[in-house]
Amino acid sequence: MNRIFLAALAAALLTFQLTSTYAADATPREPYGIALEGFAYPYPVHLLPVVNDGEQLSMAYMDVAAARPNGRTVVLLHGRNFPSSYWAPVIKMLSEAGFRVVVPDQVGFGKSSKPAGELHFDNLARNTIALLDHLKVDKAEIVAHSLGGMLGVRVARAYPDRLVHLVLTAPIGLEDYRLYVPPTPTEKMIETEDKLTADGYRKQLQTNYAIKLPAEAITPFIEARFNIKGSPDYPRWLRAFVSSGQMIYREPVAHEIPLIATPTLFIMGADDHNAPGRPLAPEALRAKMGQNAELAKQLAAKMPNARAEVIPDTGHLVFLEAPETYKELVLGFLGR
Repeated sequence: MNRIFLAALAAALLTFQLTSTYAADATPREPYGIALEGFAYPYPVHLLPVVNDGEQLSMAYMDVAAARPNGRTVVLLHGRNFPSSYWAPVIKMLSEAGFRVVVPDQVGFGKSSKPAGELHFDNLARNTIALLDHLKVDKAEIVAHSLGGMLGVRVARAYPDRLVHLVLTAPIGLEDYRLYVPPTPTEKMIETEDKLTADGYRKQLQTNYAIKLPAEAITPFIEARFNIKGSPDYPRWLRAFVSSGQMIYREPVAHEIPLIATPTLFIMGADDHNAPGRPLAPEALRAKMGQNAELAKQLAAKMPNARAEVIPDTGHLVFLEAPETYKELVLGFLGR
């Protein structure tokens, strides 16, 4: 009798736990703010006041001390669709190797201000240097990913004396997208982005980035993108996000890359064929876009001090998909 009672009690408790869990999951989450209020970062976030085109803004950043300082600083530059929190394993890797690690959210992204004005790579480059000045860092290593690669190129061209090494991780901008994609009005882009669903965005990431990670690993990126829709300031975020897309299109860097004298390492995923705007290109041109590994090799061959490494069976999120190979390449290169 006691056994029957205990079994019934255990079943009731399990049912209660499952029901409670389901109820918790079914409860709508509180929306994030458009500066990702409510979205956790792995290290404390600080704010630096900056002025872009007369607009008072704040640039968010993490500043992580080295475990055993080697006196050197690495700046990590994020991509368009990712908060800088995704650098967490790379921050840990670099910190353990002795580097101070500075991780900004560029203006228009993550926990930084969303400006009313347009985004420009020159402004983002100036902001990045202003952050180094604020932190009293004379020279730094730059490790960049995706859109951050385009910004890294602009920083290297405009401020070559502030860089020691440049690592371009699956950068976009290795080709001039204006040669393939017709210009698209901003309002049309806003309409398209606003109609995108979370499921559609997940498929977009998986398709465009050839992601080799489990589905749950990219869920935080989905949440960072869609949990802000409940914010009353969402239209401001949306316009800034679309402005970043126009910046990629209107401000190419491919023609500047061969001019970079800073020692440069391209780390490419063999399966990464990301090409912003490809769906808008004429069908006959789409297949020519996004040959990123080959483009990196060709550009490195034109540069005075560069090389390209291609990691097999890897997509756009190289440092998350092939962490050990990435660690070996980056630390080996920065150790020169």
